[in-house]
Amino acid sequence: VGTGIMLTIRLKGLQFTKLPTAIKLIFHSENKGSGDISSFSALCTALSATIGTGNIVGVATAIGAGGPGALFWMWIAALFGMATKYAECLLARKYRTVDANGQVSGGPMYYIEKGLGEKFKPLAILFAIFGILVALLGIGTFTQVNSIASSVQNVLSVDPKITSIIIGILVAAVVFGGIKSISKVAEKVVPFMAIIYIILTLIIIIANIGNLGNALAAIFKGAFTGSAAVGGFAGATIAQAIQKGIARGVFSNESGLGSAPIAAAASKAEFPAEQGLISMTGTFIDTIIICTLTGLSIIITGTWCMDGLEGAAVTQQSFQMVLGRRCCKERPGSCHCGGNE
Repeated sequence: VGTGIMLTIRLKGLQFTKLPTAIKLIFHSENKGSGDISSFSALCTALSATIGTGNIVGVATAIGAGGPGALFWMWIAALFGMATKYAECLLARKYRTVDANGQVSGGPMYYIEKGLGEKFKPLAILFAIFGILVALLGIGTFTQVNSIASSVQNVLSVDPKITSIIIGILVAAVVFGGIKSISKVAEKVVPFMAIIYIILTLIIIIANIGNLGNALAAIFKGAFTGSAAVGGFAGATIAQAIQKGIARGVFSNESGLGSAPIAAAASKAEFPAEQGLISMTGTFIDTIIICTLTGLSIIITGTWCMDGLEGAAVTQQSFQMVLGRRCCKERPGSCHCGGNE
């Protein structure tokens, strides 16, 4: 986030002044440059990794530990993160290489070495190593599969082992085809997934529109004063709201983590800055739009402070209360925004 603040100053608030242009480029980029995939495909490939666990589990975890105010700090992390995402994806497009097979390769490990010089190659190697470890053990594979498996178990009572095996087979079928295969699947699945999710969260918010004012008040009040104990929620200080909000904000959109630039490097965008702008919208879509809708859904229905719920189950319960068979009244200790039992 500190890097995002610095880049925001150096780029003169580009994420605010150029956002309309960036959104327009998503749909009207001419893709006149060379590369393996279109700019839109690169964006969808990056979003396929961020829209999901961060939006569903990350938001619920942040609010469950830091209170509604954590959502405000997720917004702050995203707004500054947009400048970081612009910069890292621009550099990936600028310093990419073409390997012996004619495939485009790029990302932080390339622009660290080519942009900073040969003496920084050890740092590039370290990024590649840590990047693999994070993809496997950190915010990547294990975390994603665990969230999916637990969600399916909660709803359909399917053994997590069975879910994990099925996911492994499906992922292998896509990944072994390379970046072109991944992008083709992503550009079809991601927009559909995001649109359906947005529609469902809007239904939840509209169904509880009477609580929207209290929910927004809780977000802004909690961001600067902390949140008092209510329902199954133990209470949170301002420091907890800031820490959980910013941490989960970065977890959600991955700005500065170096994953999106790897996909951005393969794009056919004619200019590096063009791809930087297009990739920047990923953070806006992921956190400012989708995380906000998730946060409002769980705050407005009161599931964030229910006893015995955490992670994906919190978001699922908000959906079930409006779209499913369960009702808030069936759970003792349930609470709505404003603390009204």
